[in-house]
Amino acid sequence: MSNREIVIDLLSKLPENASLEEIAREIEFLAGVQTARKQAHRREGIPAEDARKLIDTWAGR
Repeated sequence: MSNREIVIDLLSKLPENASLEEIAREIEFLAGVQTARKQAHRREGIPAEDARKLIDTWAGR
């Protein structure tokens, strides 16, 4: 699926009254997920356990 097709699919799932800011956030989120998946495929990034610890600190736990 091309990036254009991914965005079209996303737009079809958002409510009709979604703001441009909401749409931009969703596209940015998808881009981040895509980047993370590519990094994981190349075995880059950090181990899952380290990521969980980071998330806990972000969540204030």
